[in-house]
Order: sequence, then C-alpha cells, then structure tokens
Amino acid sequence: MIRLVASDLDGTILKNGAQELPAGFCDTVKKLKEHGIQFAAASGRQYYNLRLLFEPIQEDIHYIAENGSLCVCGGQVISKGLIERELGERIFQAVRRRGGCHCLLSCESACYTDSKDPAFIRHIQEVVRYDMKTVDRLEEVTEPFLKIAVCDFTGSEQIETYFQKMFESEIKVVTSGMIWIDFIAPNANKGTALRNLAGKLGISREECMAFGDQYNDVEMLEFAGRSYAMSDGAAGVTEYATDVTDSVEDVLKELLKNYM
Repeated sequence: MIRLVASDLDGTILKNGAQELPAGFCDTVKKLKEHGIQFAAASGRQYYNLRLLFEPIQEDIHYIAENGSLCVCGGQVISKGLIERELGERIFQAVRRRGGCHCLLSCESACYTDSKDPAFIRHIQEVVRYDMKTVDRLEEVTEPFLKIAVCDFTGSEQIETYFQKMFESEIKVVTSGMIWIDFIAPNANKGTALRNLAGKLGISREECMAFGDQYNDVEMLEFAGRSYAMSDGAAGVTEYATDVTDSVEDVLKELLKNYM
C-alpha cells in the first residue's frame, strides 16, 4: 500500500517549461490525502517557491527543497545539508572564470545572485518566481550555504562536464533541468531527504512512490519501493526506477482507483 508520494517538479509535473501546476493537480493531491496518502514536493527549487506553487494546499503537503538540502515536514525543518563556505567560494570563483553562466546561492531564508544580467534576474524573479536578492559578490552572504546552482541559457550540457571535472571529488554536481546544474551538499540528496521524511512519518520505503526525470532524482527513485522515471527524461534515468511513465497525473489517478 502506498502511503507517501514524492515527485519532482520541473520536467516531471511541470512540462515544457511550465511554471504553474497542471489544472486539477492540487485536487488530485487532496484526494490522495483523503485516502491517507501524503504528498511531498521534491525539487531543486527553493522552499519559498514550492509553497507558492502549491499555495492552495501548501499546509497540507511536505517539502523536499533544494534537491534534498532542506526537508520540511508539517512546517518543521527535519533535515538540511550544508556546503562548506571555503568550497562554496571556490565554486563562485570558478563560475566567474568560466563565464557565460550565472550563479545562484540558496540559503534557508532566500537565494542570492551576483549576476548583473537583467535577463537572468528577470527569469528568476518573474518567471520562476524565487525570493532572490542581488549582492555585489556572493562571498558577502553570511548565511550557511544550502545549495549552489549554475544556469546556462544555452543548455546544462555546456557546463555539466566542465564543473564535474573540476569539483566531482569534493561535491556532487548534477543536472537539474535543461539549463541548470546543481552543486549539492555532501550526503544531501532527494533520496536521503525522502528517507528522513518517511522515517518521521512512520512510513516504510515500500510504502513510498516517487517520480523524477533527471539525475538529481536518482537517489529518490532508488529509495522508493515504487518509482517512475519520465519517458522523456535524461538518458539513463529509467535504469534507476521500477517503472516508466509519460504522466504523473495518470499514475496518481490510477492509484486512486484502488480506493473507489
């Protein structure tokens, strides 16, 4: 019996760059809850943004934000992952040397950028709708570092290999959508966060269902007893899931039929 569903957002529930949930998705989540199935939004996005996306039911779900670096259950932070400041500052410097891309630093209260590009700032604040602050240099930020993301509007493949070669011995570097790569704190990922959340709720891994499309979803797909990789996701991700699907909603509606 499934008691907890965790799903990625971009490329999984949100298709083709969509920034709003599909019509009726919140109603589906409500029906799941009525039948004792809890839902967690599991994304590389920030906690603030996830609550905004799920506003009609924001108090009724759980959150695995920042690719697992922040896990919130019932409004309470139950786990977080932190990047060492010295490593973070070296990443900032490497992004500047690389050029052509933009750095976004996630902290618990907000995210920050020192990019001066109006198009990037507009994309984050108006399209993605993040709570983002601009600073002269990211090194000025005094809060602990949860996650570092790098955006390249020409595609994440342009920067993924470059930064992996430079930092893979120190930190996990994964794709997080078509134009993003993420530097994720050691021992922090969506799978670890889902395990923590399930443990907090008294739910076994066999009672978990997960959905994802990128390599930042792999640990979550592996942890869940039933997992779905999106058929149009990153090449190879299907190997880490028990099933493949075109639609999260279709799977959830099929799950609900068991209660009708």
